[in-house]
Amino acid sequence: MQLFAQSALKVDYNGKNIYFDPFKINNNFHDADYIFITHSHYDHFSKEDILKIKKDNTKIIIPNDLYKEVISIFDDTNIKNVEPDSEYIIDDIKFKTTYAYNINKKFHQKEFGWVGYILYLDNILYVAGDTDNIKEINNIKCDIACVPIGGTYTMNYMEAADLIRSIKPKVAIPIHYKTVVGSELDALNFKNELENECEVKIFEF
Repeated sequence: MQLFAQSALKVDYNGKNIYFDPFKINNNFHDADYIFITHSHYDHFSKEDILKIKKDNTKIIIPNDLYKEVISIFDDTNIKNVEPDSEYIIDDIKFKTTYAYNINKKFHQKEFGWVGYILYLDNILYVAGDTDNIKEINNIKCDIACVPIGGTYTMNYMEAADLIRSIKPKVAIPIHYKTVVGSELDALNFKNELENECEVKIFEF
């Protein structure tokens, strides 16, 4: 797994490259087999970065409100529209969508239909999207959880640690910090909060 910036992740599964919310990609890789987008904010849906990783047969998975944005750069057959709390299969990848929204903030509202993703790969991978610690995600079963910690627009590191205590993954990975809001100290504090409770992996980017 690789973290580029913010919530931009790259995962290799069975020789396929899976990206989440590509942002500040540092090269023209053109190697994406699948691109999963959680929502439409510029640091999660960046056409510039999508074009750096897209190849002819790349498939993109998006919330419904992004269809008009991606149809100009993807064939319709390579676009998968999703909504929260649903199950899907694309090729040999089974995945679920989760809710992702704010409780006491206006930035990510439940009615927008934005999502997190649970992918059933070699391990069960949860990528939370931009969310607070909401009731709908407190019973998720996963091996690896990638959760936002930066605060302001999402959970802060303490709220994210509480979520990890609820869902008990094998590994927790902090995301959504250092680029717009949040700092490396938030990641270290997140790790310290979960000391002796969960393995926390902090990526350099």
